[in-house]
Amino acid sequence: MGSHRFYDPAGSRYGVPTFPWRMAPDGYATRRQLRAAGLRPGGQDIAAQVLWHSRRYWANGTSPVRVAYLYRIDLAKTVRPMTPAKWAALAKANTARQVCPECRTDAGYRIPTSLGMCVTCADSSQLAA
Repeated sequence: MGSHRFYDPAGSRYGVPTFPWRMAPDGYATRRQLRAAGLRPGGQDIAAQVLWHSRRYWANGTSPVRVAYLYRIDLAKTVRPMTPAKWAALAKANTARQVCPECRTDAGYRIPTSLGMCVTCADSSQLAA
């Protein structure tokens, strides 16, 4: 399973230019890389992709082939700045995630979605069961 099968710069096999892990040419970036540079895709379509094998995801019963979509850096736009209203909405949402739905108190941390309640309530419900 060599990485050479993922090398398709013309896009004839996969429909979009495809490269193996760490072999993408300059001028392309993932969403995460764009964001780190203060950029966003800005509505452009996927320009290329990187494919690679992952033993970790194969072990979980999913496809062993992972994909990362690439966008052209020269077509990327700058990230829109946060407005005061957006900052306020974000603060309100984060505060709401700290209130336990069971005891209705502010836990002082974000409630884990795996528990659905603060740790104190989760522990007491486990002890009661």
